Amino acid sequence: FLHHSITTMNLLRAATLCRGQSSKLVASSRPALAATATTLLPNTNNSSRLFSAAPAAATSNLPPSIPRVGAATAFPDEYPGQNYIFNWCLNADGVTPLKKCAFRITKPLDLKVAGLALPKSTPLKVNAKGDRSKVPEAGMTDALSFDTFDEVMQQTKDSLSLSDALYCPEGHAPSTKFGVRVITNSKEGALVSDLVAYLERMPKRDPTSQSVTCYVLGGPNCEEFAGYAIEEVEEQKDDGSREAVSVATVVITGKKPSLKRIVAGIELSAEGLEADALERAEKKAEEEKGE
Repeated sequence: FLHHSITTMNLLRAATLCRGQSSKLVASSRPALAATATTLLPNTNNSSRLFSAAPAAATSNLPPSIPRVGAATAFPDEYPGQNYIFNWCLNADGVTPLKKCAFRITKPLDLKVAGLALPKSTPLKVNAKGDRSKVPEAGMTDALSFDTFDEVMQQTKDSLSLSDALYCPEGHAPSTKFGVRVITNSKEGALVSDLVAYLERMPKRDPTSQSVTCYVLGGPNCEEFAGYAIEEVEEQKDDGSREAVSVATVVITGKKPSLKRIVAGIELSAEGLEADALERAEKKAEEEKGE
């Protein structure tokens, strides 16, 4: 009984000592562990949590690189134009918004958040028949080779990445289920607002790659260029299997990019994707019939 009482008193004394030194590193029989421990600093400004390495005296036996990389770090918050998920999606499209200002615009309210005017009429009908001949498909005629298209596309992506702000309308190509994303730095006139009014609104979902991606670059030093390309890629389905699908890329550049030329590129791309999908369906039907 006496031994049990002494043990209990020792435990209570140890607990009191720990409570009195809760903000300090307590010496123990494992000095190496105590020397390398980190301390959680109090949050004095009600902002992000800050983590800091232990005092220099406690890390004197560690390599000199540890105090340098263990400096206090704050994680920035998101704000309009800075959305991590959407930025990663743009990065997958080959555009990295280095100025941290990229607006995903899926509805008219998003225009106001981006500081742009609302469309005057919705839906907006655009007659782009006269511009279809000015947007050639890469590799299909002598007017535009794949090499030239790829070179201009990469230059356009690089320039968009360096732009002060990016505006990215999203929606379905009218009368289709092909998703379209336009990535542009141009806020000339009502270009972005008109694109929002032209595209059909899609169901709300997290950002993902679209069937048609349009890179539209504007500026006083931009040369006129227009073209599109369709390529086949593999996509992974929910069951883990993979299937071939077609995706389209449209590139439009100029001092003041034309709405009709962008729409012409979207229409031509949608028609090409539809033709590819129909061809695959017919081929699959023939294979199943042969079996």
